[in-house]
Amino acid sequence: MKTRRYIEIMDTTLRDGEQTSGVSFSASEKLALAQVLLTEVKVDRVEVASARVSAGELEAVRQITRWAAGMGLLDRVEVLTFVDGQASLDWMRESGAKVMNLLTKGSMNHLTHQLKKTPDQHFGDIQQMVSQAQLAGFQINVYLEDWSNGMRNSPGYVFQFLDFLQTQPIRRVLLPDTLGVLTPAESYQFVHQLVNRYPALHFDFHAHNDYDLGVANVMEAIRAGAHGIHLTVNGLGERAGNAPLASTLAVLHDFMPEVKLGVVEKSLYQVSKIVETFSGLRIPDNKPVVGDNVFTQTAGIHADGDKKNNLYFNALLPERFGRKRSYALGKTSGKANIENNLRELGIQLSDDDLRKVTQRVIELGDQKEVVTREDLPYVIADVLNTNAVASRVEVLNYVLTHSKDLKPSATLRVRIDSEQFEENAQGDGQYDAFMNALKKIYSRKKLVLPELTDYAVRIPTGGRTDALCETIITWKVKNHEFKTRGLDSDQTVSAIKATQKMLNTLD
Repeated sequence: MKTRRYIEIMDTTLRDGEQTSGVSFSASEKLALAQVLLTEVKVDRVEVASARVSAGELEAVRQITRWAAGMGLLDRVEVLTFVDGQASLDWMRESGAKVMNLLTKGSMNHLTHQLKKTPDQHFGDIQQMVSQAQLAGFQINVYLEDWSNGMRNSPGYVFQFLDFLQTQPIRRVLLPDTLGVLTPAESYQFVHQLVNRYPALHFDFHAHNDYDLGVANVMEAIRAGAHGIHLTVNGLGERAGNAPLASTLAVLHDFMPEVKLGVVEKSLYQVSKIVETFSGLRIPDNKPVVGDNVFTQTAGIHADGDKKNNLYFNALLPERFGRKRSYALGKTSGKANIENNLRELGIQLSDDDLRKVTQRVIELGDQKEVVTREDLPYVIADVLNTNAVASRVEVLNYVLTHSKDLKPSATLRVRIDSEQFEENAQGDGQYDAFMNALKKIYSRKKLVLPELTDYAVRIPTGGRTDALCETIITWKVKNHEFKTRGLDSDQTVSAIKATQKMLNTLD
């Protein structure tokens, strides 16, 4: 059996990911994330900061390195440094870090127009920096900034640079697609060239996602022989971000069995939610692996298929990532979706009742309402109770108004048996105005309405406030009290529905 090739995972959420617009992690947040990434997710390395950025950044790295040293993980904590004489080296000494990722120029375009130096001058500066870093006891990796454009437009310079680097005491060469411009074919071609030409060098591939090709480019770079990859939690990073940790690792696990990874998949969702909280950037609901909706079946036919030999499952099983499959409730829900959710709640309905509840959920979906599992008992109570009462009285139409410095008013049309009545009234609120108009109609029929003794509004526990609201009204007739419930996304409308139920319970 062929031995699987181990791929190093370097997470750069705390360095490159922090270049996301508006994202800045505190020292305590950086420490917590470094701990989770190294001990729970078990990435191989973390890049935690850029040297010389700020006093706060220095303190964050100090906290991380103190913890890492105590855990025997110091050689897995890395810092971006610069070809700047002693400045970065002094910063490294103060921080307690031992691994430096030296940023150099990987294209003639950057070298000529940014540094305004020749290759030999640049290599001389790097050699001096590497020599001093080695004397200080630091491990050195080297970034070739803008390497992807270097391979496209000045490959001779890249080869000249790597000829030089293989003579230096460095551990890894880091190949960034700095501007996110590579195609998968180029990622394979360029990495394959280097791996074949420089078999003694260790190459990491660093993808950006400007064309949404980050994951595909990582796959091709590994297929070409890359030894390590750089990823960020939730794909954080400058512009469109970096290749995302969770989905990239899922792809490698499922489609590249020839490689071996050390990451714990069940921790990927946990760290994703932590980064969501710390960064303040919400994870899109449809983001692969970690989005809220990615393990949610919405169509009823899919829920039915899941009962029949898992017809709509793929290899991305939610249990792999410490998650559960769910079945959304909306206008495309079928009985199978409802049944799955009811089973989770321990509720069974007859086929006829299930059909009625399904129809009500579909109606709510048509109104663009999102119904949650926790809403279902309320829907059931509302639907089955409504169908149990003959509809002698029906509120046909109503207009409710509320204006500044004017009393709310209501105009309504009500059918009582075969007669229709219309009235208008004002009140202290919209529902009070509605009730005053209703009282006028009932007085014309020489009927008296029950006394309203209690009015309560609630949303289902765990439900969404913009989906369903239940109004429970207690009525008193002589010495007898009874309750009616109404369910709607609008509080006043749910109260009107509860009132209509009351009207149909009167003798």
